[in-house]
Amino acid sequence: MNRSTIMALTGELTAAGLVHEEMPTDTGRAGRPSLVVRPQIGRAYVLAFDVAVDWLVAARVGLGGVILDRRRAPRPRAGADLDRVVRVLAEFGRRLHEAAPPDSVCVGIGASYCGMIRPGDGMVRFGPDMGWVDQAFGAELGRRLGLGLPVSVGNEAHLGAQAEQRRGAGVGFQNLIYLHGDVGVGGGIIVGGKLLDGEGGYGCELGHMVVNPYQGRPCGCGSRGCLEAEVGERALLDAAGRPAGLIGRDALRDVVADADRGDPVARDALHRIGDWLGIGVANLINLFNPGVVVFGGMLRDVYPGMADPVRARIAANVLPVAKERVRLRTSVLGDDATLVGAAELGFSDLLADPLGVLARPAAQPVTATPSPVAATRLRPTPR
Repeated sequence: MNRSTIMALTGELTAAGLVHEEMPTDTGRAGRPSLVVRPQIGRAYVLAFDVAVDWLVAARVGLGGVILDRRRAPRPRAGADLDRVVRVLAEFGRRLHEAAPPDSVCVGIGASYCGMIRPGDGMVRFGPDMGWVDQAFGAELGRRLGLGLPVSVGNEAHLGAQAEQRRGAGVGFQNLIYLHGDVGVGGGIIVGGKLLDGEGGYGCELGHMVVNPYQGRPCGCGSRGCLEAEVGERALLDAAGRPAGLIGRDALRDVVADADRGDPVARDALHRIGDWLGIGVANLINLFNPGVVVFGGMLRDVYPGMADPVRARIAANVLPVAKERVRLRTSVLGDDATLVGAAELGFSDLLADPLGVLARPAAQPVTATPSPVAATRLRPTPR
């Protein structure tokens, strides 16, 4: 687009309260610097929800991925719990919506769930860690929220991959692998800047790549020797000799802390589990030639203690040209990666048609409704 068109579009977005212009802090160039356009954080927001194995999070998120307010509650490991999850999140969502500034507008709702999600309607087809099978999560959450907006639902590792690529450890990389540890291991793969989602939207189940088929540990999916069975929460705690009833992120952090203090059992556990993780990572690098592999969720906590065996497997098993440029990094967004990914999902309609979204009835009230002419000019041209 030419400069005058860019200025006109920026002016419309500024008038709608979605962006603002400011002077750059340091250009390093001679002449009059161009203004920098940044998102206006407070005007438009989304409600974002994250359903992990052990907790539920709801947040009001502004443009640019800024978390403005949040609520959090523990989630007991009590099996299929759709009703409780929806009840807690809907209550959180209504409180966040009511507490928003009066001149702001909710433009979308996004949710992350730790399972396989059917695109389009937010149906959880399979969530082995909590026994969810064909649970209408998106539809139920939207109904109980009662805000007149659909709930877009995505797989937690898919959303975490997109969030890290846009705002975290993967910024600047067009080819990325994200491994998300919870009780098991999820995965997201970005190829050429786009999420690899598969024929039905169920792609990148990296945790169910079989790495130990003959003597492997049983997996919650019904198979044996899956990557998540060999490197997940229970595998590490068992290797470290922890009691069977001990679970959760704090228990894993205790193993890492003990290893740092020189405990030989904890160190050996991290090394053995790290070797299995390295086998999985080596396979993925050979398959996809990523620029960066990002470790998120509980893997962010335990990876530093596993880095040596992971790198040893890459050195031994990855093709020479594929390992020349790959980087290994821990998540920058931490436990917020999946929440920020859910927020990005909620903002997708606004980014596609900003003034059209602000003009729809569900987005009221707004203090200055954009004119129909401006809305038409900013809508994408049909192909």
